[in-house]
Amino acid sequence: MKANNNSIKEAFSKAFDINNLSFNIKNLGYLPRWIILMFDVVLILASGIITYFLFDGLKLNYISKQHLVFGMMFYIVVNIFFFWLFQTYSGIIRHSSFIDALKIFFAQFATFFLLLLLNFFIILFDKQKLYLTTGIFINSVLSFCFLFFYRIIVKQSFEKFFREKSDTKKLKALIYGSDNNAIAVANALQSENPGRFLLEGFIDKNNQNTAKRILNLPILPIIKTIPSLMRQKNIEALIIADKGLSKDERLSIVEDCIENNFKVFTIPLITDWEDQKEISKSIKSFEIQDLLERKPIVLDTNAISSKLKGKSILVTGAAGSIGSEIVRQVINFNPEKIIILDQAETPLHSLSLELIALNTKVKIVNIIADIRDLENLEKVFKKYSPNVVYHAAAYKHVPMMEDNPSQAIFTNVMGTKNVADLSHKYSVERFVMVSTDKAVNPSSVMGASKRIAEMYVQSKHFKYKKLGAENQTKFITTRFGNVLGSNGSVVPLFTKQIQEGGPITITHPDIIRYFMTIPEACQLVLEACSMGNGGEIYIFDMGKPVKIMDLAKKMIRLAGFKPDVDIEIKIVGLRPGEKLYEELLNDKAKNLPTHHEKIMIAEEICDEFNEVSGAIDDIIKSAKESNEELIVTKMKGLVPEFKSLNSVFGSLDIVVKDYSYVYTK
Repeated sequence: MKANNNSIKEAFSKAFDINNLSFNIKNLGYLPRWIILMFDVVLILASGIITYFLFDGLKLNYISKQHLVFGMMFYIVVNIFFFWLFQTYSGIIRHSSFIDALKIFFAQFATFFLLLLLNFFIILFDKQKLYLTTGIFINSVLSFCFLFFYRIIVKQSFEKFFREKSDTKKLKALIYGSDNNAIAVANALQSENPGRFLLEGFIDKNNQNTAKRILNLPILPIIKTIPSLMRQKNIEALIIADKGLSKDERLSIVEDCIENNFKVFTIPLITDWEDQKEISKSIKSFEIQDLLERKPIVLDTNAISSKLKGKSILVTGAAGSIGSEIVRQVINFNPEKIIILDQAETPLHSLSLELIALNTKVKIVNIIADIRDLENLEKVFKKYSPNVVYHAAAYKHVPMMEDNPSQAIFTNVMGTKNVADLSHKYSVERFVMVSTDKAVNPSSVMGASKRIAEMYVQSKHFKYKKLGAENQTKFITTRFGNVLGSNGSVVPLFTKQIQEGGPITITHPDIIRYFMTIPEACQLVLEACSMGNGGEIYIFDMGKPVKIMDLAKKMIRLAGFKPDVDIEIKIVGLRPGEKLYEELLNDKAKNLPTHHEKIMIAEEICDEFNEVSGAIDDIIKSAKESNEELIVTKMKGLVPEFKSLNSVFGSLDIVVKDYSYVYTK
């Protein structure tokens, strides 16, 4: 009892500012549950007394006078029992919700039913009712009203008068939508503490019900456009909460708003109507990924599962953007183990911790190794005998590889050769190489190195196919463009530059790129792995190309700034090896459809394995000698379509103009 007294004193002491001698109800702590129960008992006692005198005035006995004390005591005990059973006093009054109202309703309904039952048994033996039946009903209704409205009054009082003040200015916002989803969002935002938004009304896309109000907020008609309505009402942000919007409608609204420098927020479909805190937390700013949203990819999960379930999977470059997402998706198909291999210790450790937290039965094997180290790599294959290899390890930055062509050869060419050779030697079922659209008509050392790796993998498959080798490894290549959010890609770079106040640097005003999200790209890699028979180069439907200038402007507006006013866009010139646009097919190739609408096969001319392998050995030899011009010259000989752009190696195109590289043993 002493502990309870202390907790009450502490709760009320917080409500008083001794220095200012002022009473601050907003500082009042949460009261113990037994005090809330006492308040509830007082309220049901009051409703019982009111009911008693109400019927007494009508010359009726609510409770039999000869059993008055017993009747009142039993009435209170039954109420307390059902308060305890339904835990009506366990919630925090100022945060009462719909669930609390249901608890009160069930407690009063149960009390009403039990008192009726008691009446029935007393009539059987005593021929006289303990309670007047109408009185029990009216008493229960009054009790529910007292308990319910007491909580509403406390909740609204705290919301209106004692809400915690925030130093952050609230954004004046409209909610797009007037359905249940939108109303749930509005309720959550009005209960948010501290609040981020000052809601000014709803927008109904059909311009219906504009004479009505929701939560005492108007439903506003769209007379011209949404941005013009927002300007007229002095609104700063739009929260899209209409679950009936199509993707095109949603994107059109967002485009209009960000073009006019209004902030846009979105929220997923609401499924939990009770947890308002979770609803408000899920409201997020519209991001550039949302603007590039495409239809969800439908995977043939049965086919993928048949290739991965219960198998040993090796992922090289597992700590990178693509490699780590491949690991996350593969683990869903319940392989026996996943060997995650990378040379970067810290990112690999982070991925390992993430996978352990999933609490899965899949065995995770961490390997720190360099794919250029053939001897160490062979130990991995020998020890773990992988069934499927996803080869995502590569150097990918164009300017860096232009400055370091020997490193591009060691990793992208020799490293791929090592993994492919070991996959064949140890009878791996499927080898899937992750390539890039920069390998098509390459203009850079990086792109050419990936094209050479493609040539080696493809020619190796067809060599053993011609020989009729049993249990032959199926060598498959996947080729796609830029992925949003990958390490070092344009979106994280622009985000960082915006956070720093600019400028955003763009290499050319007309440069365009294809984009996919990382999960989308990796889903298609898994699908291609399951459908491949070996020797294919799969290319993915990348959607419409995106102008980088437009991308930069949209990102600036989404951040709440104006392009070239708040954030400067600076043209810095094309980097060495950089193209204005990328391609997925070279000039001589054709594409063939597959059963998946987003995956096609590039029908490329495949050279003889001995020629390709011999040429690669010769290029690797030059790389070990660090003779950069000779390296690039030999690369251009092996890949005639390799034409350097904005590069010191451009002059070498003349040297190999009429020269076709052929390796003679």
